[in-house]
Amino acid sequence: MNRRIVITGMGVFAPNGRGKEAFAEALKAGKSGITHRPEMADKKFGCQVGGVCSDIDEAAAEHFQESDLFAMSQGMKLGSVAALEAFAEAGLEIPPESGETAYVHEDTGAMIGTGIGGLDVFADKVYPNVEAKTIRRMGSTVVEQIMCSGTSAKIAGILGLGNQVSANSSACSTGTEAIISGYERIKLGLADRMLVGGVEAAHPHIWAGFDSMRVLSRKFNDDPERASRPMSQSAGGFVPSSGAGILVLESLETAQKRGANIIAEILGTSLNCGGMRFGGTMTLPSAAGVKRCIRQAMMEAEIEPTDIDYINGHLTATMADPLEVKNWSDALELSPDKFPTINSTKSMIGHGLGAAGVMESIAGLLQMKHGFIHPSINCEDVHEKVAPFAGSIPQKLIHKDIDIFAKASFGFGDVNSCLIFKKWS
Repeated sequence: MNRRIVITGMGVFAPNGRGKEAFAEALKAGKSGITHRPEMADKKFGCQVGGVCSDIDEAAAEHFQESDLFAMSQGMKLGSVAALEAFAEAGLEIPPESGETAYVHEDTGAMIGTGIGGLDVFADKVYPNVEAKTIRRMGSTVVEQIMCSGTSAKIAGILGLGNQVSANSSACSTGTEAIISGYERIKLGLADRMLVGGVEAAHPHIWAGFDSMRVLSRKFNDDPERASRPMSQSAGGFVPSSGAGILVLESLETAQKRGANIIAEILGTSLNCGGMRFGGTMTLPSAAGVKRCIRQAMMEAEIEPTDIDYINGHLTATMADPLEVKNWSDALELSPDKFPTINSTKSMIGHGLGAAGVMESIAGLLQMKHGFIHPSINCEDVHEKVAPFAGSIPQKLIHKDIDIFAKASFGFGDVNSCLIFKKWS
């Protein structure tokens, strides 16, 4: 089947804004959500800043009973709040749970991933109780909180989803890959609608391994809002972060039949691996694989490079940033003077790991919807290898109509994903 896939709902919980409206305003203002983290300083991390979503418990308490909250991890709360926002914007109803009117949405499923999973629950509940030989104190809900599919399963129960409900995990490509997986299922006619996205909790034990690798920012512990510096000469590593993003995807005919408000269309997608050849490693993407991924997405979208108005980059504030910009330029075969506008949402929210790709896709969709491009903050000193493209990097808010934009993510394991979005009209 060759079904067209559209987006009818969005939900987001980010360090600099809970909900679409707050997130959009933060992006316009160049507002950082990065803060100093005392728990990281106490544990002697080299990096002592991070992106933590505020008021998670308060937000979840607006929607769920205390008995439900007891069984929900941080990631489950983030994802569930975002899913409810997306479901409501899509104009969908939550089925009754019991009685003669109870039903499930048999045509609707979920693919909601995580990069690290329930490591926060393991650190806080499982390991201490096992070591203390007090296993019963973990409670009967610890498994659902720690399993990678816990969030997608919880959301399925809340919303009454009856199609495929799964979780994916492909490092920092997870969120973008989840979108593509849902897109493919609808395109094949196996579902009419899919909730797709990613979640990631904030916890020192989730971030410790990256600090050990020395890939986290260490230079700006006393000035956290300046710590995330993609494409900057003074960048010193990425800032770990958290959050959730959920999109409602559905077939065009289904959306039109029920009179849904359509936000955008997904024109093309691509998933691949560089195979850790030709310079690719477990932690560094192969340039050949990245360029192939971008070109395949464009081929499916049936667009020319000059049709792309804007790129939301993966751009993490590591040594990979100059390589990424070069890969985009090579893949599009566009010189710096013809290169599209490019920015990094991570400059404001840090690197949300498994949630990054979908939070950044939502950032792109909000910019498309409202006609602006947010500043890529903290790169006033553009990296010398990126300097030829400095004219394409917004240092302040730009008001601009976006018709087509590209979003790509790259993850450990040399895995790549790319999406092409088009504004609906």
